[in-house]
Amino acid sequence: MQQRTTPVAGPPGAVRGWLDALAVVLAGLAAMAAVAALGLWLAGADDLPDGGFPAVLAATLALAVGGAVRIDGGAGGLAALDAGISAMPLTVSVVGAVAMAEVFLRQLRFRAVAGGGELLGRIARTAVVWLLALVLLALGARHSFVVPLGGDLAQALGGALGLTPQVGFHADVPSTVGIGLAWFLLVLAATFAVSRRAPLPRALVGYQLAVRPAAFALWLVLLAYLVIGAVAGVLTAIVHGNARQTLAVLVLALPDLVWLAFGVGLGAQWHGRLSGGLGLPVPEPLADVLRVPEGRQATVDLGTLAEQDPRCWWLLPLAAVLLLAAAFLAARRTPRTVRLWQHAVRFALATAVTVLLVGLWTRMDADYGLSVLGVGLGQGGLGGLLGAVLGGSNPLAGLGSGSLTLRPSLWTAVPLAAGWGLLTGALGALLATRVRHRGEVPAEGRRTAARRVRGEGA
Repeated sequence: MQQRTTPVAGPPGAVRGWLDALAVVLAGLAAMAAVAALGLWLAGADDLPDGGFPAVLAATLALAVGGAVRIDGGAGGLAALDAGISAMPLTVSVVGAVAMAEVFLRQLRFRAVAGGGELLGRIARTAVVWLLALVLLALGARHSFVVPLGGDLAQALGGALGLTPQVGFHADVPSTVGIGLAWFLLVLAATFAVSRRAPLPRALVGYQLAVRPAAFALWLVLLAYLVIGAVAGVLTAIVHGNARQTLAVLVLALPDLVWLAFGVGLGAQWHGRLSGGLGLPVPEPLADVLRVPEGRQATVDLGTLAEQDPRCWWLLPLAAVLLLAAAFLAARRTPRTVRLWQHAVRFALATAVTVLLVGLWTRMDADYGLSVLGVGLGQGGLGGLLGAVLGGSNPLAGLGSGSLTLRPSLWTAVPLAAGWGLLTGALGALLATRVRHRGEVPAEGRRTAARRVRGEGA
């Protein structure tokens, strides 16, 4: 008698759903951690004392999803350090978002349509796992270490005065968890708006042609800026030296710079100022514009950047050409039955949303200050003396005070982007009238098909 074998069953549906959610979250965190670790190593953050690198890595990931990090410390009752950072290292953010989107979509492959309940269930389970990961990430982004005093004399003086320099940092848990959840939902929304592989519920299938062609085309514009910026950054590292720190900027914050250049090319403005020093190099025109006298705000736009470097005028035609190419691509991916004005309006809305997001993503707030007995210090004077006492090789050496703020003027940037989208969308649709659209059968193909039908009928 032949023995019947029982097939091995996979995990139950509920367990499989949670495993899928865990896979999405782990893929995003692993991708972000790899990029952040490389960037921090290039920036020289791997030699922090007391094994602080894992906590710094966790803090970088918290910033990448929109969180904030506080830095504090001091030297007993003599000196105090107060600082805060709220800026997204967008290279880390983008890599993590792409990894999560890819794994999420692979779990839905081979489907043209997905049930609304199933999609909501997948999103909810993944959001729960992501929230747990954010809490653990925020708790792990916490570290403090003692700064060694330089030399025997300094050690003796420090012991006598009760001077024990310490520096610590911690992620802000509410902002990391709250904004991190919003970041995750935005990643999924962008995934379904851009990717043709993302199955939609039947009720939403009719809207995909109104959203996806323009969204995909503008995603390609952002990617084009990344490629151009990466090439320019590598050439800068080769020609001008300081290669390790320049590469650190590329690995950590390339989109922060090139997407700001995209907005500036469209005529948008950012306002801010820079005082003190930065740990990593930024383009000289941007740094020169931001260095203004105390109490004033700098305006970063096409004119002010071109005053520092006339080559910045090229940002205008670059933005125009890439937007026009994107509008043409979007029109070509749209059925010919869509009217020109409809395509122009859709592209205008997509461009406005893109610039709105770019503005929100490129906001930067970083400030630090060192005070002695409640008196703020600058880069010289008592600050330099304290740095010399502490020793030139430790994190507090020579630290005075400084800040970097950069905020977009969204109330002008978004309407400008909509105007650009309306113009290039109309021109792109006109150019696309002379080419075949996606899914369209050529006239010769239609005649051949008609002859075959008549032949079969005969």
